[in-house]
Amino acid sequence: MAYVLQLPFSLLLLLPLLPFSVAQTDRNVSLNSSLSALDNNSSWPSPSGEFAFGFHRLENKDLFLLAIWFNKIPQKTVVWYANGDNPVPRGSKVELTTDGHLLLNDPQGNEIWKASSMGGQASNAAMLDTGNFVIASRNSGYLWESFNNPADTILPTQILEVGGKLSSRQKVANYSIGRFQLRLLPDGNLVLNTIALPTEFAYAAYYISNTFEADPMDSGYRVVFNESGYLYIERRNGNILNLTSGNIVPIRDFYYRATLDFDGVFTQYSYPRNSTGNESWSSVWSIPDDICDDIRGEWGSGACGFNSYCILTSEKRPTCDCPQDYSPVDPNDKFSGCEPNFMQGCDEDEPGSPEDLFEFQELAGTDWPTSDYERLEPYNKEECKRSCLHDCHCAVAIFRGGTCWKKKLPLSNGRVSRTDTGEALIKIRKADTPSQNQPRPPVSNTKKKDQGTLILVGSVLLGSSVFFNFLLLTAISLVMFFMYHKKQRRDSQVKGAPLEINLRSFTYQELEEATDGFKDELGRGAFGIVYKGAVEMGSCNLVAVKKLDHVQEIEKEFKTEVSVIGQTHHKNLVRLLGFCDEGQHRLLVYEFMNNGDLAHFLFGIMKPDWNLRIKIAFGIARGLLYLHEECSSQIIHCDIKPQNILLDDYFTPRISDFGLAKLLLSDQSRTRTGIRGTKGYVAAEWFRNMPITAKVDVYSFGVMLLEIICCRKSVDAEVSGEERAILTDWAYDCYREGKLDALVENDIEAMSDMRRLERLVKVAIWCIQEEPSLRPTMKKVTQMLEGIIEVAVPPCPCPFSYVSSSINMPE
Repeated sequence: MAYVLQLPFSLLLLLPLLPFSVAQTDRNVSLNSSLSALDNNSSWPSPSGEFAFGFHRLENKDLFLLAIWFNKIPQKTVVWYANGDNPVPRGSKVELTTDGHLLLNDPQGNEIWKASSMGGQASNAAMLDTGNFVIASRNSGYLWESFNNPADTILPTQILEVGGKLSSRQKVANYSIGRFQLRLLPDGNLVLNTIALPTEFAYAAYYISNTFEADPMDSGYRVVFNESGYLYIERRNGNILNLTSGNIVPIRDFYYRATLDFDGVFTQYSYPRNSTGNESWSSVWSIPDDICDDIRGEWGSGACGFNSYCILTSEKRPTCDCPQDYSPVDPNDKFSGCEPNFMQGCDEDEPGSPEDLFEFQELAGTDWPTSDYERLEPYNKEECKRSCLHDCHCAVAIFRGGTCWKKKLPLSNGRVSRTDTGEALIKIRKADTPSQNQPRPPVSNTKKKDQGTLILVGSVLLGSSVFFNFLLLTAISLVMFFMYHKKQRRDSQVKGAPLEINLRSFTYQELEEATDGFKDELGRGAFGIVYKGAVEMGSCNLVAVKKLDHVQEIEKEFKTEVSVIGQTHHKNLVRLLGFCDEGQHRLLVYEFMNNGDLAHFLFGIMKPDWNLRIKIAFGIARGLLYLHEECSSQIIHCDIKPQNILLDDYFTPRISDFGLAKLLLSDQSRTRTGIRGTKGYVAAEWFRNMPITAKVDVYSFGVMLLEIICCRKSVDAEVSGEERAILTDWAYDCYREGKLDALVENDIEAMSDMRRLERLVKVAIWCIQEEPSLRPTMKKVTQMLEGIIEVAVPPCPCPFSYVSSSINMPE
């Protein structure tokens, strides 16, 4: 447990830092020295050999980290790394340049990482016995040191100043930035919090040191890990808050480190120096005491992933599990979250009562406290079950002391507690029902009627005259003839369209009633008007009904949309629920999106949250990637713009309006068609009689990405300054002149995130290249956005005739 130490003892803790730093000797690394990533783990060791700086090969991979590790223990435990998000291949090189920069390049010479010495001339570098790698000044002191740029670990003699942070890994052997951070805030508090990957937006803290005071002199201002192995927060008045609990074995006998582990627990470890090789790192102390219960913020998934629950082990570590009939999103990562093995929600429309389809698994002491959407009391347990059973939104109900809390997916912050008196009632599908929402063919009464008719006719024929029989047979033949051709006409309307794909067929009257006579207009598109409606599909659901005009002109598009979009399912696409194909009426029924379209979200008076905008951009990219490469038949949207991006309850972007889409067969890669799309988002090839490929969507996405970054329309004649009217031109000018802050003026969040802003702008400029072959695919766009691959410097998106053939698209 942390406790406050007064000044005399704090001085005793601080004193060992001083002589150690003076007496430290080093083994110099001269300028222009280099190391290569090879099997022999070439490195620059410290004088005692206890630490080494160099290339650390990842387990079971031919990839390397530029890292620092304990060099005298068998595990070679890594304590610092430079390129966790971007491991380099064999043959990469790190060099201490003549001007004092530490530069990491891949085998092709591309810069992966760089440590720049600041404010002076470098004399050499050294790996110190403290575990600190430094670039030394010719005068005195250090121009750069790894201790000032920590990864997930701090070591004895290391200090974390205000603004300093540690970032966890994603997994034990995956050094990419994980979901947890330790930070020393400007107010003096040391905090642990989760973040919103792939951003570093911080969610609510799950540990706070409470070292903030109204008087700044009484607040914390640095975290010290002294040579004796004690970790504490030092206040400006000289008092300290000791984090290390219990007595520490002398450091001459043990190695120490403090690491923010991938599971979010900050732990101080010890390891015997005179190891026989069979020992492992032992925990000295850790915070928080119960991470499962301490993470309680409104946002994020909690200690475990969405739809899973956290169980605290006897070692105070979290482990994660899935409810019955749920499976891990990643079978190799129990922290990845869970997903149901069955269809659940309000999209189902199958025969049978909820009692026939679902049952409950009961888990004592289990809760997802931040996922409530309804509270019912007083209620008994059976009433709670019944309410959840008949509510298509309800995935779990928590019953506790006469109160029923209903929850819907995704479930967050799940945990099991021995002191929780409640029960989780988890709604799962019964074992003897289909796991998917598969339409069942209706029981046909026609066949039974036909059989009865034949029996009756046979009886009449046997008991009637020949003339009467002749008249009766003639009449029956005529009736059968007309019935057959009517059926043929009905079948021909959907011939070749697989409408058995879980889509509901509506009558025109049903949709007219559902929309109250088509009164509530949501929007207008090129082919018709969209209305708000409500239909019964298991329960009352809001829908968007698209009433198509000019039926004869768009009949082909309608059939394509029904047959293809009905088979297309992705979390970033608006789902088609049904259709109407009655006479001259052509209507499409989509799920309703409560938060409207992206245009209203972006182009209002206030700029929306920066991190939320980036999350939306990533989601749109993933949706387009699915349409282009991952669904059974490639779909080119041809009209990507903010008005065709809808936002659901959680502001997840959903691509809508596939009425303009051009379906390509699996063996096709390009097509020629009439000009489609919206001014400002249309690629140049539409006007040049060039083949139309998926790259037209990439161009439109690039334009829209700039709109998301800047919160302004792509063409705006009213904006101040003629040079700003065309967003694509102005954005490239700002990038070329190094004035990216002009794109996000008055947006504090974006201006404090310039590194990511530059990456996004570079991706957008690659997307809007006029030469289609220079534009990346949506797969590469997604990888560049997420930082999986580096973004090269883009060329000017100039007219086709001026584009140099020597320019290469980013790999």
